[in-house]
Amino acid sequence: MAQADEDSLPGMGLAQTGGGSPPDRAPAHPSPIRSCAGDWVAVRSRDEILATLDRNGRLDGMPFMPEMFSYCGQRIRVARRGHKSCDTLHPVSSRSLVDGVLLEGVRCSGAAHGGCQAACSVFWKEAWLRRIDASGAELAPAGAPATGVGQGCTESQVIDAARNGVSASGKPRWQCQATDFPAFTKLIGPWNISQFAEDLASRNVGLGTMLKSAAYFAYEALARPRSRFGAPGLWLYDRFQSFWGGVPYPRRWGRLENAAEAPIYPLGLQPGELVRVKPLDEILMTIDARNHHRGLYFDGEMVPYCGGVYRVRARVERFLDEKTGVMRTMKTPAVILENVWCRGLISGKRVFCPRAIYCWWREAWLERAPDASAPTVETALGAKSYLKEVRKELGERWEAIWPARGRLDIPLMREAGAAWVSSLCLYSLPILEDLLSNATHITLFLVIIL
Repeated sequence: MAQADEDSLPGMGLAQTGGGSPPDRAPAHPSPIRSCAGDWVAVRSRDEILATLDRNGRLDGMPFMPEMFSYCGQRIRVARRGHKSCDTLHPVSSRSLVDGVLLEGVRCSGAAHGGCQAACSVFWKEAWLRRIDASGAELAPAGAPATGVGQGCTESQVIDAARNGVSASGKPRWQCQATDFPAFTKLIGPWNISQFAEDLASRNVGLGTMLKSAAYFAYEALARPRSRFGAPGLWLYDRFQSFWGGVPYPRRWGRLENAAEAPIYPLGLQPGELVRVKPLDEILMTIDARNHHRGLYFDGEMVPYCGGVYRVRARVERFLDEKTGVMRTMKTPAVILENVWCRGLISGKRVFCPRAIYCWWREAWLERAPDASAPTVETALGAKSYLKEVRKELGERWEAIWPARGRLDIPLMREAGAAWVSSLCLYSLPILEDLLSNATHITLFLVIIL
């Protein structure tokens, strides 16, 4: 993800206890509840949770991390059901997990993992939670949580399980839910559509959002905007989006020819400051053809945030390498912003991922916003589409995305149609030439052999 010093230890990112693929067995406990987004739950006590863990601090292979103890006994709203998530390394893919839950505002502090600053979302097992209503009343019989395959665990064993020896160079290695992710998940097949039914049933994703993403993927497959002859499709996509204020095609390539000349623009941003994400065209001038800025990737999921104003959550200077478990130090620090994370709406291999991984921003992509009094996505590219959920999180009013009746620009639409036909004809000529050339060669070959 970013340039940093690291140990090259292939295959050493998994925990020594239970690494590799999860066993093909049923969960060790029946799940008493199936949490949906918006439900209220209470985190069970330390003793109740410890009783569900094996000697390595895991339940069904999922680690209970020391940072999670501070939430025991609290009432928290469910952010999303964690029935699946994305694997960013082994390789990039969607993977399923059993009885996973993600809670609002619950992020790993990194305190027990060498001070990692990635602020990852934390997965919870249903067995570690109790269903309650908004007032705190129990909605299901409390009972005792089902125990795991082990004989229970102690708090000190959970803390010790966060360490995983040392690397070849003598650096400490850590293990957490991120480094051990493949150990408690299974790969989702490319034709598994039941995941989308659960996305809807769990209220993780609304039907409108799902249809918009489906339309995007369908258009990308048919028009192929990133192909050699995709300019007409790219132009039509941008033209249609500009008609109603949508996001231009997000999967674009950087324009910086020499990656070594990537600008830095150190701003020294600190938590709490308000910043504005620069326009997309300006950011594209700072990244190379692989969309990297000094090793940090600018993803298409970040495009909808361009132009908006956000509050700095933290600086990222050190983080755990999910593959090796070794702490890495960034040569050029990154910044994470509040409410700004990957929504999984335009990424095929991680579509509708509920993991909410924070986007990492270079200071070269940001500027201070002294004229702003509060965060807002009103001026962001995705204000009327992708960032509907962010507007709700910020308390901003949601307005209709379509132009008012009677305001359609008919001459502009005619111009757009004419330009589309012209572009299509222009970019069809090379294809026709190739077809005619191949037809001529085939004809000559048949004449010779016959």
